[in-house]
Amino acid sequence: MPTTPPYNQPLGGNEMPRFGGPATMMRLPTQKGAAGLDACFVGIPMDIGTSNRPGTRFGPRQIRDESRMLRPFNMATRAAPFESLQVADIGDVPINTFDLKKSVDIIERCYDELLTHDVIPLTLGGDHTLTLPILRAMARKHGPVGLIHVDAHADINEHMFGEAIAHGTPFRRAVEEGLLDCNRVAQIGLRGTGYAAEEFDWGRQQGFRVVPAEACWHKSLAPLMAEIRDKLKGGPVYLTFDIDSLDPAYAPGTGTVEIGGLTIPQALEIIRGAHGLDIVGCDLVEVSPPYDAHGQTAVVAANLLFEMLCVLPGVNRR
Repeated sequence: MPTTPPYNQPLGGNEMPRFGGPATMMRLPTQKGAAGLDACFVGIPMDIGTSNRPGTRFGPRQIRDESRMLRPFNMATRAAPFESLQVADIGDVPINTFDLKKSVDIIERCYDELLTHDVIPLTLGGDHTLTLPILRAMARKHGPVGLIHVDAHADINEHMFGEAIAHGTPFRRAVEEGLLDCNRVAQIGLRGTGYAAEEFDWGRQQGFRVVPAEACWHKSLAPLMAEIRDKLKGGPVYLTFDIDSLDPAYAPGTGTVEIGGLTIPQALEIIRGAHGLDIVGCDLVEVSPPYDAHGQTAVVAANLLFEMLCVLPGVNRR
């Protein structure tokens, strides 16, 4: 019998105080590249695609720091990811902080290489621009993917300031480039003001299931997720979660805040409700630590990333 566990384990709080140890996601071991891993945490420290408040370049580092309280078992779902998968933190993508287009190319190449391994990436953002190059790499490996997109904004702008690529355009580009299986796409939490009354209808015209925030108020989202699982089953699914989908009472540290958002229990229901789907990748984007005075947004983000890990294919439940 081996005396050490077969899988990497987060550094426990009884071995090293929570305020010490490695500054990695869940204080996991690091490695260069994804070889031998079933899942990996990877950061993209970028905010050059943002249109309002910057600061998401610091998101991955802060999320990692606030993940130090996470423990290896999910007490609600009994998921045991570190008894099921080999997981490590593989560091950050070295974006070009002066050039968004070059950064998109760098991300795309990094994920192309990452996906040569049989690994599921969980990405710490970074602004939402980063999902486009990841989806390009995903589509090359898996074909067009289904999508669960949790966000205050549809991110389907034609252009922003004349630019085709920014954090408000990734899902229009993804449709145009054939990266999505549009009949297996759900957008949840959309709200706020817009430039046209029919702004959210473009997604519906593509075949998306569009769920505005108002349709989520005062209710459990478990029944909704049962419907979405039925819509998205039968193929690969990517999960992208913009922290501004949450009401700013829960997540103030972001760049484009909107009132009337989702609650943390609803966020948990959405992610836990994705269990059973063929999830091939996830991201958590738009955490801006300069606007997160007490770290609460990063704490929420770290916990939601752990929840994503817990619903990946192959994770056992005890």
